[in-house]
Parts: sequence; C-alpha cells; structure tokens
Amino acid sequence: MTVAVPTGLERIARAFARARDERRLAVVVYLTVGYPDRAATAGLLRAALDGGADVLELGVPFSDPLADGATVQRASEVALANGITLADCLGEARSVVAERGVPVLLMGYLNPFLRYGLARFAADAAAAGAAGVIVPDLPAEESGEFDAVLAPEGLTRIDLYAPTTPDERLARLLPAARGFVYCVSLTGVTGARAALGDDVAAFVARVRKRTATPIAVGFGISRPEQVAALREVADGVVVGSAAIDTVTRAGPGDRERALRAFVASLVAAGRR
Repeated sequence: MTVAVPTGLERIARAFARARDERRLAVVVYLTVGYPDRAATAGLLRAALDGGADVLELGVPFSDPLADGATVQRASEVALANGITLADCLGEARSVVAERGVPVLLMGYLNPFLRYGLARFAADAAAAGAAGVIVPDLPAEESGEFDAVLAPEGLTRIDLYAPTTPDERLARLLPAARGFVYCVSLTGVTGARAALGDDVAAFVARVRKRTATPIAVGFGISRPEQVAALREVADGVVVGSAAIDTVTRAGPGDRERALRAFVASLVAAGRR
C-alpha cells in the first residue's frame, strides 16, 4: 500500500497543531545557509530541531538584504563569500526534510529566485519537500507571477505584515493566507531587541479578526521572556538574528550545543 507523503503545507499545519496540543507556541528558527561556513549548516539545522524547533527557515544569502539588520547582513556576506547559491539552499532543504520530515521555508529576496527561474525554482523546491517561501521585498499585490507557479506545486508564499498595515489591506489579503501569517513585531529591520513593541498584542488581534490561519510573530525576538510574553497573543514565534548570534558567540566546537540549548529555552518559555 502506498503511503501518502505529506505536503509542505500539511507539515506546517501539523507543526502548529502539535504545538497547540502541547499548549505552547510553535517555534520557527531562521538560519542563513552557509553561515558560519558551508559545512556547518546541516548540523546547525538539526541542532535547532533537536532543541524543539517546529519549522525551519533557510535563509538564502543575498548581497542587499534590505529588510535585515546587521546580524543577518553579516551572515549573508559570509555565506556569499563561501559560495552559497540558491541551489545549495534547496539541497539543504531536501536533506533535512528527507531525514526529519520537518516543514521548511526558503526565505530570501526576489532577485535570486528570478535568476534561478521562478517555474524551475517552484518545481525544484517541491521536489525537495519544501513548504514554500518568504520573500520580504515582494509585496502581495505584485506576487501574481510567483504565486502562479508556486500553487500548482503545492507551495505557499508567506506574507509579512507590519503593525502599520491598514485594516483594509489586512481584510483584502488575509483570506488567501496559507501556512501561517507572519506578523512583524515592529517597524524596522530584523535584529535582536531588548523589548517587544507595545502594540504587538493589538496588532495580532487585528490580524486574528480576519483569519483562522495560525499567527507567528517575528523580528526582534531574542529572549525567552519575550516568547513568554506572547503566549496568550500568538500561535508561534520566529527567531532569526538571536539564533545566528548564538552560533556566532559559540566556539567552533560548541555551536550546535549552544543553538540547541537556546532553542530549547524558547520552546520552554512558550509553554502555557
């Protein structure tokens, strides 16, 4: 009997459902592929999963990451110097999905996807078992061409919404949301912050009125206490810069242990 292999979207749904059943926030971890070196990526992705990460975002390095702060910019520069390409990112996705069955998203800027070829990328990402993409510099209103090749392959594009997003735009776009809705906790670029914005809860409430899709909050989340503050607000958190900072601070022989412990602290903080 043939056993159906879950799609990427089904993997995302299961991950958020499992976290909900365990009465905790889902934890999405972003890591730049090829940072701090090409060989480290596979072990770091698995360390994040061993720490309890529910979803992985594989950062596609780009020379002009306009939505990212210093940490991700630096990681992208190093990864590019290490020769990392979008094809390498797809290879990492294929490997970790095959081994762990984890939901994986490719997060990157539009240019590398265009250079690779949108239709070719969609086919290769689906073959790798990826769930979809996050493209910070592609507004939903201009995404038709990309969406048209993603959808037939069972892939989704996760949009980012900032606290400044008007209600009219939320009402127009959120009904099409799949996977999860990515709510940005502040206006500005990525990077660890000492505190969350005062308007996060109100913003997430505005989003929740317009969708039943799980909501994850990202940008600026770096500490367990910030995750704890979101337990009754969101369904998940996205952590990137703080995960990369953890890897950077650790010695070469301690990176995986440090990342695993950091992610585990976030998962514990998200328990209701």
